Amino acid sequence: MKRTTLRCFIALLLLLPVTGVKAKKKKVVPKTIEQRVDSVLQLMTLDEKIGQTVLFTSRWDVTGPVLRGGEEDAIKEGRCGNIFNAHSVKYTRQLQEYAVKETRLGIPLLFGYDVIHGHKTTFPISLGESASWDLQLIEKGARVAAREATACGIHWTFSPMVDIGRDPRWGRVSEGAGEDTYLGQ
Repeated sequence: MKRTTLRCFIALLLLLPVTGVKAKKKKVVPKTIEQRVDSVLQLMTLDEKIGQTVLFTSRWDVTGPVLRGGEEDAIKEGRCGNIFNAHSVKYTRQLQEYAVKETRLGIPLLFGYDVIHGHKTTFPISLGESASWDLQLIEKGARVAAREATACGIHWTFSPMVDIGRDPRWGRVSEGAGEDTYLGQ
């Protein structure tokens, strides 16, 4: 009896397209990253594409011009694809839910933060680390900072800064390895 039931079920499935009942189409998932990106780009409006290039600074941590509220609306309307200076699991998750659940295409946000010489754990400034010439120690510090930033919901760090400091009047010389090109690479 079980065999007969199974055969009837298979026959019914085969007859569905013939009888006019629509079967669910199998989703075709593009195989390569390029194909997936192209398929999403084809679905996006021009405004959504522009919105993906916008980086707003949240009011969470102030290091420059700040969006004074309204980032939630910008996210929901697809006018923002990236947030700078937002961290903590709770805050980034809240903003991410706006992007994923309340936008037309559900494209996740990218969170960035200046993690120049540590995140939760503070290490010597890059110029000081480079003076040690201890490349393994410098790498370990960067790895710790990257792990801590990732744990806080940060995907994109503005580090290491690889500019070669040739002019001491430049205010951010200390964020790089100095004027030595070997250490700066």
